[in-house]
Amino acid sequence: MQTRRFFTPDEVAAHNTADDLWVSFLGKVCDLTPLMNQYQGDILLLPIMECAGKDVSHWFDPETKDVLRYVDPLTNCSRYYTPRGRFVHVPPAGPRSDWASDIGQPWWRDDRYVVGRLSAKTRWIRVINTLTSQEQRLQVCSEETLDEVLQRYLPYNSHARSYTWKYDGASLDMSRTLSENNVLDNDHELQQLRLDRDLFTPAILLHFNDDLTEG
Repeated sequence: MQTRRFFTPDEVAAHNTADDLWVSFLGKVCDLTPLMNQYQGDILLLPIMECAGKDVSHWFDPETKDVLRYVDPLTNCSRYYTPRGRFVHVPPAGPRSDWASDIGQPWWRDDRYVVGRLSAKTRWIRVINTLTSQEQRLQVCSEETLDEVLQRYLPYNSHARSYTWKYDGASLDMSRTLSENNVLDNDHELQQLRLDRDLFTPAILLHFNDDLTEG
């Protein structure tokens, strides 16, 4: 199995427990399960637990890639802005004897937690096996190549590589994305026209490669 490059928000949302906790932010998808295990029982995990499986981009400054800051009106000092409560690796507002400042990279800057990217736009397709007439709806990431879409389809058909994938009569280049193969994403136009996109989901046809007919 290939390593997944992109994930849908629904896939991130499925990892929403302390034993299996993912979050997304600023386009990245992070598996924070090791962090949960390392700081098990720490009250600073609560804000992360509350947002398990969700996007927390609003916690961060997209330019600095750091936690948002504000100027404390009482002290005129710059502080981290954590309205849901301080979380792991965010330093306290003032000097503390129980705060270990030498933590290395905070988790939001530590690439060890990154498992992939969050798709900027997901879309639905129908994959139809012309040999068996089996049809499967798939939610895919617009950034994925057809080879990566095939990986998503393998649980429904382990022999998917034995088929030629076609759209509108043309064979698809499996190294290119759906849009690059002229399988256009019309979700925006359908929304403007107030049409049900489920009625206009593009169909990818799978044609079995019967080697016995060659030669």
